[in-house]
Amino acid sequence: MVNFIGTYECKADVKGRVMVPSALKSQMASVLNKGFVIKRSVFQPCLELYPMEEWNLLMEKMNKKNRFKKKNNDFIRRFSAGVKIVELDATGRLLIPKNLVEIANITKEVVLSSAINIIEIWDKDSYEKVIEEDAENFADLAEEVMGGEEDELS
Repeated sequence: MVNFIGTYECKADVKGRVMVPSALKSQMASVLNKGFVIKRSVFQPCLELYPMEEWNLLMEKMNKKNRFKKKNNDFIRRFSAGVKIVELDATGRLLIPKNLVEIANITKEVVLSSAINIIEIWDKDSYEKVIEEDAENFADLAEEVMGGEEDELS
């Protein structure tokens, strides 16, 4: 499992190509030759870049869902809508498919943000807006998600 670290600002060209910063590219070294899957995020107006190994683990989990339950089929369909296999080219650029560029409203300024084992790809303005909006509630969220019971800390 890869754990990515950092937030990187870069630029996208008119074709949707993003030069992956060398600090991030070096973290990707162990998974570069296996490729990646790119998809729309479930919760945010951004894209998610999964190393192929991480994607396959997620697909194994999803494949265990009962396909005779409509909600499971509906979820799988929506989750996988627009999914594409991508690779970094020889110069270290990631080509974001045009339909996904439009979905994430990516213009020229892009933020690549680590989210443990995946990379989120944001339009810079959207990223900054979400970070600012969530800043006020982050302490409460951190307590709820990570706080647990006091007994667990001793």
